[in-house]
Amino acid sequence: MVKRHTDEKWILLYVERWLTAPFQIEDGTLIPRSSGTPQGGVISPVLANLFLHYSFDDFMVKEFSSIPWVRYADDGVTHCVSLKQAKYLQQRLIERFAVFGLELNLEKTKIVYCKDDDRKGNYEYTSFDFLGYTFRPRYAKNRYGKFFTNFLPAIGEKAKKAIQKEIRGWKLQLKSDKSLNDIANMFNKQIQGWINYYTHFYKSAIYDVLRYINRCLVKWVRRKYKKRNSRTRAENWLGEVAKRDKKLFAHWKFGILPAAG
Repeated sequence: MVKRHTDEKWILLYVERWLTAPFQIEDGTLIPRSSGTPQGGVISPVLANLFLHYSFDDFMVKEFSSIPWVRYADDGVTHCVSLKQAKYLQQRLIERFAVFGLELNLEKTKIVYCKDDDRKGNYEYTSFDFLGYTFRPRYAKNRYGKFFTNFLPAIGEKAKKAIQKEIRGWKLQLKSDKSLNDIANMFNKQIQGWINYYTHFYKSAIYDVLRYINRCLVKWVRRKYKKRNSRTRAENWLGEVAKRDKKLFAHWKFGILPAAG
């Protein structure tokens, strides 16, 4: 028992040192801190999760056990059965967070109407983003081939723009010293990761992002081969390669091939 209390004492001491350690900026200047966790600090996500576990998770389990919810870091979603219930929960969360010195960000916290074929009303908000996905009304097809409106997730526009920005950062057109196999080996794991994560729901929404990779590869072909410096010739050559070796790139294997003449 004595050892346990000693361990807890040391843990609390280290946590306190983390929380009160000054923040050093790029020029070496030390900025003292009196509250909060350091932005980007290795312990900050751990402490934030512990804090939110007791201020939010535990509260939802004990006070609103009938309401489904999910939380990732400081982003969460609850699913209420009515507008009245949603407003009541929002007010209770505002009060709950205030007890812990927190404020609910009301600009980002919205009550969203999950519109579909069974819920045809009109409300201010009918979509929301969570973990890179956008949840909103979308056309779906049932097992009988009939189309209907369902409330479904798909890769969000913010996630698409972030992925395309990262692809631009690869600067494929400047890697003319590399072979096509080299480029595939360099980036396939990243491409496969996007495919794995964003194709669980409404996978067609990511097709245009994967086609963007093909367009960047065409630019690489035009820079590397003088005889294929026109876009048409480059596209045709890359398309023929893809037909012969569909497993070379992760998105080719997935079915997003460059066009071949």
